[in-house]
Amino acid sequence: MNPTKKNDLKALFVCAVLFAIVQGLIFAEVIGPFWELNIVLICINIILAVSLNLINGYTGQFSIGHAGFMAVGAYTSAIMTVKLGLPYELALIVATICAGFLGFLIGLPTLRLDGDYLAIATLGLGEIIRICILNIDYVGGASGLMGIPRMTTFTYVFWIMIAIIFFIKNFKNSALGRCCLAIRENEIAADTMGINTTKYKVMAFTLGAGFAGTAGALFSHYFFLAHPASFTFMRSFDILTMVVLGGLGSMTGAITGATLLTFISAYLSDYPEWRMVIYSVTMIVLMLHRPQGLFGSEELSRKMFKFGGKGNGRTAEGR
Repeated sequence: MNPTKKNDLKALFVCAVLFAIVQGLIFAEVIGPFWELNIVLICINIILAVSLNLINGYTGQFSIGHAGFMAVGAYTSAIMTVKLGLPYELALIVATICAGFLGFLIGLPTLRLDGDYLAIATLGLGEIIRICILNIDYVGGASGLMGIPRMTTFTYVFWIMIAIIFFIKNFKNSALGRCCLAIRENEIAADTMGINTTKYKVMAFTLGAGFAGTAGALFSHYFFLAHPASFTFMRSFDILTMVVLGGLGSMTGAITGATLLTFISAYLSDYPEWRMVIYSVTMIVLMLHRPQGLFGSEELSRKMFKFGGKGNGRTAEGR
């Protein structure tokens, strides 16, 4: 068995142990309803962060309209379960496909743009999606779509999160993922080497949008409600903050950023006026002392905790 598969099996074993511990604490009521809700929200935010990291971190684009695709997934799945009476599992799949397909349609024209122009375009598209939902009476309009059954459980959201993380990890390590990384490093050079840059940017954008749709479906079926106010620009900004805090291009960084910011938000729930102040101060301090994020573009590993010394076989020059 090659080292990659061994590491994957070890990671899955750790995930299974972590799941068993958390589930046991929930059943024993050591973790109360408030923190159970926030643990589920952490899992949803991790899905959003790693999917945006696929676009912004691995492919080097700058999308700030991720909440729009989350809204598509939330409303699509809610329509299927509430209006059409279809199974929740089918609703999850269709929500992912619909959000991904919309990402594909949007990505074709917009991903020919770059930098600030792409950011403005994705911001506008995210708001267009929200405004369209506001004016559709079939899904509740400004009142939102209510009466959604709570079908999302910790078990569902945890293992879907793990599946998405491993999918994106394997995508990054594939030939397709290496093309995306090449585009991030130097799009002109990648194009010169024969890589169809638009194709791979659209591919990453489609996958990221699809997984945001999955997160939206999980979200709406846990909080009983799909409301336009849950998918504003500030929601997109929150997701972007998680990715930047952890480090663009780092899977473990996106996971850490999502976990930290969700915990901070939960801890400050009694002081909502301080939430954005803490966010702002955290980002300012981070940009001053660690502009590349907590992990930069690296993944969390034991190498990060190995420091220079006599026993590590390195010289003073770092060789």
